[in-house]
Amino acid sequence: MLLSPLTGSQKTHLRGLGQILASSLKVGQAGVTPPVVAELDRLLTARELVKVRFLGADRDQRAMLATELAAQTQSCHAGSVGATALFYRPHPVPEKRRIVL
Repeated sequence: MLLSPLTGSQKTHLRGLGQILASSLKVGQAGVTPPVVAELDRLLTARELVKVRFLGADRDQRAMLATELAAQTQSCHAGSVGATALFYRPHPVPEKRRIVL
C-alpha cells in the first residue's frame, strides 16, 4: 500500500493524538534492524499511530533513522520532537481504521 503524503493539517491532527501516547518502541545504538522494522510494522497494523524513541542518536541521525523507518514500513513520518518520532499508517482494512483523516 503506497501512502499519499500527509497534508499539514493531517500531520497536526496526528501530532495532537500522539501527545497522549507513550513511546511504544525504542531504537538503540544498532539503529534500524530487521527486528525493529518488524515490530514497528506489527504496531502500525495494530494501532495505526506509533511513537518511537531514538536512544543515543543526534538530530541528523534521528532524521535519517525516521526516514528509513517510514520507507521500510510504508508509513508516514508525521513529525518529530526531540528524540521521539510519530509514525502513521492506516489499517489495511478500511472498516477497522481507528483514525480518520
